[in-house]
Amino acid sequence: MPSFLEFKSELLPLGCFSVHQARVFFPLFDRNNLSRWSQRGLLVKLRQGWYSFPELLQRCGFSRYVACRIYRPSYVSLHTALSIYGMIPEAVAKITSVTTLKTTNFENKFGQYSYQSVKPDIFFGYKPVLLAPNTAVVNSPQQTWLLALPEKALLDLLYLYPFYDTEEELEQLRLDDYYMTEELNLDRLAEYQQRIGNKALDCRVEKLLKVYKL
Repeated sequence: MPSFLEFKSELLPLGCFSVHQARVFFPLFDRNNLSRWSQRGLLVKLRQGWYSFPELLQRCGFSRYVACRIYRPSYVSLHTALSIYGMIPEAVAKITSVTTLKTTNFENKFGQYSYQSVKPDIFFGYKPVLLAPNTAVVNSPQQTWLLALPEKALLDLLYLYPFYDTEEELEQLRLDDYYMTEELNLDRLAEYQQRIGNKALDCRVEKLLKVYKL
């Protein structure tokens, strides 16, 4: 059986890992070690079967990487993505994502995670984002997490939160005027909207464009 230092030298480059991945490196690994090492503060439990290391708690952007790793497939979207793009004024404490799995929530030392379920044919419109290098690991591998494009994040929000169905409610989003009028890609918005093909969503988008005179 590996010592913790042996285990850490193999798994730390992954950032976060599953029990299955641990057994790829150490086929006879006893998963009870994960509970013991977590209780001692040597590991951070992310969710059932997933772990990371406390050294990574301050790693830039790592909580978003965790979001895309511990519940897959998923991509960061909704309020978190809108905040990242500067489209809404508030900082968002919870990391919000879209998934084709069931809707769920997790909480661990890296943050709070919320996942909203969509049909597979609506799971599109995201890009990979390179995670900052892990300075704790020599020759750290490149790692990416998935982020909705701004137009898709906006459509995801209007699709998954149907209470945004009046001009008054849409104004309460306080979307950034400059971003909406100068940076939002209206052609991409229309393309994605057509691809989703939802009449209720179409009505909300029409009201949104009216609010911002687009």
